[in-house]
Amino acid sequence: MNTIDPPSPAGGGGAGGLLGLSQRLPPSNLAAEQALLGALLANNKAYERVSEFLAPEHFADPVHGRIYQAIQRRIEAGQLADVVTLRAEFEHSGLLDEVGGPAYLAQLLSAMVGIINAGEYGRVIFDAYLRRQLIDLGEVIVNRAFGAEPELDAAMQLEAAEQALFELAKDGTTEGGFVAFERALTVAVEHAARAFSSPGGVSGLATGLRDLDAKLGGLHPSDLIILAGRPGMGKTALATKIGFGAARAILRAAQEADPNAVPRGGVAIFSLEMSADQLATRLLAEESRISGDRIRRGEIGQRDFDRFVEVSRELAALPIWIDDTPAITISALRTRCRRLKRTKGLDLVIVDYLQLMRPAPGQRPENRVQEISQITQGLKAIAKELSVPVLALSQLSRAVESREDKRPQLADLRESGSIEQDADVVMFVYRDEYYLAQRAPKELAFDNPDKFAEAVEKWQRDMEQAHNKAELIIAKQRHGPTGTVKLFFEAEFTRFGDLDTRHGSDGYGD
Repeated sequence: MNTIDPPSPAGGGGAGGLLGLSQRLPPSNLAAEQALLGALLANNKAYERVSEFLAPEHFADPVHGRIYQAIQRRIEAGQLADVVTLRAEFEHSGLLDEVGGPAYLAQLLSAMVGIINAGEYGRVIFDAYLRRQLIDLGEVIVNRAFGAEPELDAAMQLEAAEQALFELAKDGTTEGGFVAFERALTVAVEHAARAFSSPGGVSGLATGLRDLDAKLGGLHPSDLIILAGRPGMGKTALATKIGFGAARAILRAAQEADPNAVPRGGVAIFSLEMSADQLATRLLAEESRISGDRIRRGEIGQRDFDRFVEVSRELAALPIWIDDTPAITISALRTRCRRLKRTKGLDLVIVDYLQLMRPAPGQRPENRVQEISQITQGLKAIAKELSVPVLALSQLSRAVESREDKRPQLADLRESGSIEQDADVVMFVYRDEYYLAQRAPKELAFDNPDKFAEAVEKWQRDMEQAHNKAELIIAKQRHGPTGTVKLFFEAEFTRFGDLDTRHGSDGYGD
């Protein structure tokens, strides 16, 4: 097929030919562009083969992009797009000469090889467009490295480049579309079979909390789970309990076949608030049942220390990785998760907490709500791309404190709109004991000693009833029921466990 000379110089010409020794032309394929336009003009049904991924800006020659846009507009409006109708449209808009006149439109028909090749021509055009975008991105990276944007240091430039590449990769695919219902059914049956054969009917990743697993069916791939609560409720302790439960389940599954097996997969914890060693100390305190405050002050005996060391050896075998980078960006988190998935395997991501994260470098959201929206959308994208559950902790607004009933609601989420919309599951951790302790009766508030004694007695009964108990309120679950899960909580060790309702109110079991 001979290439028709376009009416004006098109951005590129050759497919990577050399101009001298150092300058190269941007990738393009004008012959494919002409052949595709010819096929579209000859038979509008060819448009179905490229409409899903090809846009006017993907053409190297802006004239071809303008012609494609006119064809696209007419076909999507249910009108005929051929040489005659396009000539009339361009004449009416005064653009006929800019697209080479009626002669060039007629010549495009001679470039048509057959509509059966239209999809392939579209992919060739799109591939050349992606290559040009990569060249432009490379030029920006080089210019930044030479100091074009001095406010970006080297680390920020790396993150900006990774984010730009991710955006290009996310948009730069001609794949996707429908999945056969038969295939979707097969996956659904596999999930059901896994739940049927698993203890307690857990089809997802076990959390180590019996009643939570019963309510959620475990943690499921591609889900964004939000765990929110006011300060002092134990969000971090509960998230790490879930992380440890998941890591134990992963290790147990790997060792069922081979006791010496190293699990392929694990839990990534991004601790933006606490350092890795602080988090490790807290986890050791929870598991060894030795107060973290006593550990920090060195007020432990030899027996306690031996227990401490013994537990640390047990925990060292668990597949857990901690990243304590403060104010990490969503692009850096994505890159590290991808790398971990590729090198070690990854089954769960925990982020503590999302309000401490930053959007990708180069993005300047107009307000805090938009910034949080970009972060939650990024976390959901990571969950889908890597096919792992992402558990993100979130702060609640102060509106909770002004109500008589302090139990959180969806509206209490900070920047609640985007978080609630993007999340598959939203859970609130609540401890009545925390608020009751602040409402201890004060003798000065009573003019009658008997009334004061009566108030103290009632307060003590309420405290006894709420002692060592917590509620996990599932306010949203896209795939299942909402409701409340009762949990056991030891304040001394900030430790959550299953509430044993069969042997009295103070029992717990793991």
